[in-house]
Amino acid sequence: MDVVILGASPKPDRFANRAQRKLRAHGHGVIPVNPAFDEVEGVPTVPFEALSPVPQTITVYLGRDRMLPLVSGIAALAPRRVILNPGADDPDVVAALRTKGVPVQLACTLVLLDEGRFDDLAVS
Repeated sequence: MDVVILGASPKPDRFANRAQRKLRAHGHGVIPVNPAFDEVEGVPTVPFEALSPVPQTITVYLGRDRMLPLVSGIAALAPRRVILNPGADDPDVVAALRTKGVPVQLACTLVLLDEGRFDDLAVS
């Protein structure tokens, strides 16, 4: 399953970067999204506007001010879930996504992978 990483980073100390490396190590394809970089960990970045509909999972490493303008675009993509990692789990973002009918999971991608629960797409 390909995973969209909103807020992908080439900096190895960033959680987004660690998640990208760990997702690939677990056999997932990754689609890094960050307009500031041409590639992350050797994978070309994709502009948000160029994402194809229906990704299974979007994992988010963006704060409230960067996320709120993307909510309608995320809803149009119709993902099976959006993981809001710690720091991206702003209540306004959660409410905006849920209002648009987007399944939200408040979790850490790294922990889900470590615990073998990442592939469980059930969202409460």
